[in-house]
Amino acid sequence: MTPSRLLLSLSLSLLFTCLLLCPPCVPGAAVLAAGDNDWQPIDPAHLSMKEPMVEKGADAEALFWQVRVSDEAQDLVFTHHIRIKVFTERGRESQSKIDIPYLSFIKIRDVAGRTIKPDGQIVELKKEDVFERTIVKVSGLKLKAKSFAMPGVEPGAVIEYRWREVRAGMLANYVRLPYQREIPVQSVTYYIKPLSNPYFPYGMRAQFYRMSNTSFVKEKNGFHSLTMTNVPAFHEEARMPPQDQVRSWMLIYYSRDRKLTPDKFWKDYGREKHDEFKSRMKANDEVRTASAEITGDASTPEQKLERIYDYCRTRIKNASDDASGLTAVEREKLKENKNPSDTLKRGVGWGGDIDMLFAALVTTAGFDARIALAADRSDIFFDMDFADGYFLDPSSIAVRVGDGWRFFNPGFNYIPSGMLRWQEEGTHTLVTDPKEPTFVPVPISAPEKSMEKRTARLRLDEQGTLEGDVRIEYTGHAAVDMKEANDEDSPNAREEALRDRIRSRMSATELSDIRIENVTDSVKPFVYAFHVRVPGYAQRTGKRLFLQPSFFRRGIGPLFSTSERRHSIYFHYPWSEQDDVEVELPTGFALESPEAPAKFGANELSQYNVSLSVTKDGRTLIYKRNFFFGGGGNILFPTTAYAPLKTYFDEVHKQDGHAVTLKQGVTSASVSTSPSN
Repeated sequence: MTPSRLLLSLSLSLLFTCLLLCPPCVPGAAVLAAGDNDWQPIDPAHLSMKEPMVEKGADAEALFWQVRVSDEAQDLVFTHHIRIKVFTERGRESQSKIDIPYLSFIKIRDVAGRTIKPDGQIVELKKEDVFERTIVKVSGLKLKAKSFAMPGVEPGAVIEYRWREVRAGMLANYVRLPYQREIPVQSVTYYIKPLSNPYFPYGMRAQFYRMSNTSFVKEKNGFHSLTMTNVPAFHEEARMPPQDQVRSWMLIYYSRDRKLTPDKFWKDYGREKHDEFKSRMKANDEVRTASAEITGDASTPEQKLERIYDYCRTRIKNASDDASGLTAVEREKLKENKNPSDTLKRGVGWGGDIDMLFAALVTTAGFDARIALAADRSDIFFDMDFADGYFLDPSSIAVRVGDGWRFFNPGFNYIPSGMLRWQEEGTHTLVTDPKEPTFVPVPISAPEKSMEKRTARLRLDEQGTLEGDVRIEYTGHAAVDMKEANDEDSPNAREEALRDRIRSRMSATELSDIRIENVTDSVKPFVYAFHVRVPGYAQRTGKRLFLQPSFFRRGIGPLFSTSERRHSIYFHYPWSEQDDVEVELPTGFALESPEAPAKFGANELSQYNVSLSVTKDGRTLIYKRNFFFGGGGNILFPTTAYAPLKTYFDEVHKQDGHAVTLKQGVTSASVSTSPSN
């Protein structure tokens, strides 16, 4: 994915999330003068409504949600109007405070709002009650919002607002139109007017996702409408698939009417992309020389690929990386790398440039390398039956090793060799070819590739205070997550985030001597190291102390808290946890209760294994815990699997909460242990 498309995709992803979850989350806003009266009439029955029609017990319900999408000669224009009935005090609280987000390339015109009280009194939104704020800043992007409170909202009232959104110089091409929002909607209608120009050879198409109606109605003035009625609210759940995989929405786009089968389309598309990138992978003598020097005395294909991969990640500055050290001005001044030789000579390039250099280097080392295109499963699960390249991006380099393909993405410099971003593992990737492009399944990395390894050397005093040194290492996808979350922050901000994270589990915790290592290192694990003191960690009752040995799981609630489930259960990637905790017992105290947590598992999917022991002198308690989940690449489960999954993780939570008893003035009992992995 090119840097510009990556940033645009991230921008729109942020905006779509707000469109779904913020009331009303759509780009905004300048306000019309109060007193503008050309609103659609209010149905008296709506003012007198006492109960929602779509979802029983809803606190608020949209009476209608209308959007006109018009491709003008130069601009893409959206005209929005939503009317909402408020039923309860909770509905008043959730719907009266409005954030209208927008991005820098969006202009807003003609926004107005009003509240109609149950007695018919109308209160207009005043211009001076609208203010601007930044609600999200990430990767140099700003998502701003016009914020305001709807006036005079009370249970029984109807509120409505409207606005015009202008995207200058843009077409309604690959625009996502959501049909669900955070409250139920009685009627959702999009009125769409495609661009009409004799010199524009493309027709507008629509792709539907979980839509009960896919039939357009021809309207006046070149518009076509599509309505859905009785649309339920979209409900977020922990560990669910991406929003666009489970909600109702429509994709509109332009294309030629080629009437190709999916198989024929992907063959043609794979050939086109191969030809498009062929010149960018071309090697000259400088690249050949560099390849020979990098591989050196490496004798196996694996050794050669590993050396080239590490060179591209560590020796070429990645301009796409937040932590590259390059300022926005320096990025703008970067010269275009037209070929791998330019990237090699300059020692700097965008992520795509680094991928192309890797491809050229491995080709001159004797490998067959191709551009591979994949979808992002954090966005949607790719469906090959949709014959369009919208969801695919040049995401990695496929290298033939033996009879199969291996995939590399050095342009994303935190990913270890042999892995891709989790968003691209477990997908079908299109390996380009001049003759026979083919989709190849990319395996999901095993749980041990993404490990959280935690070590604690602690001392417990007779009052129950626990103190000592802690080290936590993250590898694989877990390390990428941590580096991405921290690499733009200052050292102070990183430390404060760590304190907040620990205190959210153990509020009285005191941290000192904090070290956060390898935040921007391409190769080494992400590491937290710190000294910790937790007053009252063990509960003192008379001559006994009750101690939870699973220090790293203290204060963490159940993974699944609800009894019912709407959406499938989705884990981003398999992972493993390894805990090694030693607790020096207070003088005069010894272990009284000998029980250790139970060992259990679910075959290759998951295993939970704990051992508990004391040293020969009875002075130190040793707790070891090994856990993994997602074995065999199993990360997506239907709703029918929710009950057994919840039961399994509830048992993990129960065993993690296992406490041992320490008694003053007794000799340590022998401990029943479970062998560790």
